[in-house]
Formats: sequence, C-alpha cells, structure tokens
Amino acid sequence: QVQLVESGGGLVQAGGSLKLSCAASGHTFNTYAMAWFRQAPGKERQCVAAITWSGGTTYYANSVKGRFTISRDNAKNTVYLQMNSLKPEDTAVYYCAATRTRSLVIIRGGYDAWGQGTQVTVSS
Repeated sequence: QVQLVESGGGLVQAGGSLKLSCAASGHTFNTYAMAWFRQAPGKERQCVAAITWSGGTTYYANSVKGRFTISRDNAKNTVYLQMNSLKPEDTAVYYCAATRTRSLVIIRGGYDAWGQGTQVTVSS
C-alpha cells in the first residue's frame, strides 16, 4: 500500500497562491491515479483535481477550473496542486489520494490510499 504525505498548506490572503505537494512511498507510483480532495467544516470531502498515472489526462472541479493546476513528477514520486487566485471559499483541509489504475478517478470511493491532510486557510 502506498503511503502519502502532504505538505505546503498554510494561511494566505485572498488572491494569493499556494503549492501543495504529496510525496508517495514505494516503487510503483507511476501505476497510480492521483487526486486532491478537500473538506471544509460541515461539508463532504470533494475532488478538486485528479490526474492519470501518465499525467496525460486531468480533471478539475468547476469551482477551481482555471485557478488550480494538478501535475505529477513520477521520477520524484510526487503530485502537486498549484493553487492561484485563492478565495476564502477555498479554505479546507486538502487531502492527497491514490489508487492503482490507469483510469481517471474522481469519486472518493474510488481511492484506497489517503494522506493525513494539510490545512489551507484563505483570509479575506
């Protein structure tokens, strides 16, 4: 089972940027689809971005499209989420997720490995 560790969260003003990183253990990272989910207090955990094992296909939630970019470096076993033009409504705990498939997966139940989460807070 792959182990995931997120980093890069923090406090930022509206309009600012943050880049999240998720480092994965193991030697088969390039066989995993990856995603970033977020969960705000009192709300369900939702997928904001996902990427296939090769990086060739990506998905973005409508709420972040044009502002967030998901990418991966298979040589470094790392997936990234570049977040620009941040809004207060982006405030949440952000989780990295992994599942071993060649498909693009955007539902929570499709993932079987999760990181511990990193807090992102956007002040107005």
